[in-house]
Amino acid sequence: MTATSLPPNSAPRVRVRVNRLVLYTVLVALTGLFIGPFGWLILSGLKTPAELAASPVHWLPTDFQWQNFADAFHLIDFLGYARNSLIIALIYAVLVTLSSAWVGFGFARLEAPGKKTLFGILIGSMMLPQMITLLPTYLIFAKLGMVDTYWPWVFWGLAAAPYLVFLFRQFFAGLPRELEEAAIVDGCGYGMIFWRIFLPQSWPVLSASFVIAFTWSWGDYIAPQLLLSTDKSTLAVAVMTTYVTSAGTPVTNLQAAASVMYVVPILLIFLIAQRGFVAGMSTTGLK
Repeated sequence: MTATSLPPNSAPRVRVRVNRLVLYTVLVALTGLFIGPFGWLILSGLKTPAELAASPVHWLPTDFQWQNFADAFHLIDFLGYARNSLIIALIYAVLVTLSSAWVGFGFARLEAPGKKTLFGILIGSMMLPQMITLLPTYLIFAKLGMVDTYWPWVFWGLAAAPYLVFLFRQFFAGLPRELEEAAIVDGCGYGMIFWRIFLPQSWPVLSASFVIAFTWSWGDYIAPQLLLSTDKSTLAVAVMTTYVTSAGTPVTNLQAAASVMYVVPILLIFLIAQRGFVAGMSTTGLK
């Protein structure tokens, strides 16, 4: 072996290290890409209006304006709007998770004519933009006298969500048939099989579905703006519409500070349910 030659098994090790280096570089870049907007939002909440409007851009505030967060909190009924958002998000998330689990169980374990066609139509409905159904939805709820109430979120929750139905259907389809066959022999109906056997085993998908549904409802701006009055409206609407000057110009630094506080509950929920969320998304569809 010469002085410049490498051991026979060194080349695979070098390739592994290079692959890891490339992988970590890509992961760091993607992490910065996703965290970057939130970091910029925090910095915007710590600036003055003049610094936000400055050209060229001031990347860092001259003096950190921590008072912006206190002003954003006290200028409106922040806790009241947050309470409204929490009520709506919890109602919708709990109901849509359970109803989607029930529908997904039906598609996964029951046999009926046209089941595949109905499932295809359900999945196809995810292609419809929300704006297409916005006006008909408003007219229906207005005719039923449900405008300025939380009943629309109850009915949306009971109607299930196509994406969540797909998640539950894929998970339930991977469970062994022996589970329900043994339960049927013991005299259980499909309702009891769902509640006592399948639903308790689906906690990863339940956790993932709840987080997804809660995020949908918490971040929704269009439906609360369309259906609710100011007193019953949500934090998303308040953040976008109430931080304005007497001339109607947005106070962007207060909006940014309020947006940071608005995002915090979602981050906390994800951190608490992170293990179940990741497990639900990774095991869905595995046989």
